[in-house]
Amino acid sequence: MTLNIISAEKVEFTGEVSKVTMPGALGLFTVLENHSALIASLVAGKLVYTQDGNDVTMEIKGGIADVNHNVVSVCLY
Repeated sequence: MTLNIISAEKVEFTGEVSKVTMPGALGLFTVLENHSALIASLVAGKLVYTQDGNDVTMEIKGGIADVNHNVVSVCLY
């Protein structure tokens, strides 16, 4: 699936990933390929995505995540 992470300043990351774990307002949640569509508020914490078998961790302050048709779009505050 494709992950797009965007801040007000720049595109932080765009690429193919196998898994994304995000700090949602109601707790951590993980998105895998073919996940159902959703929109979620994100809070401060660690966003972790897996690319080519390697986990990459990014500290975020919050934002919004949109999942639709194997595209995960994260807009950061």
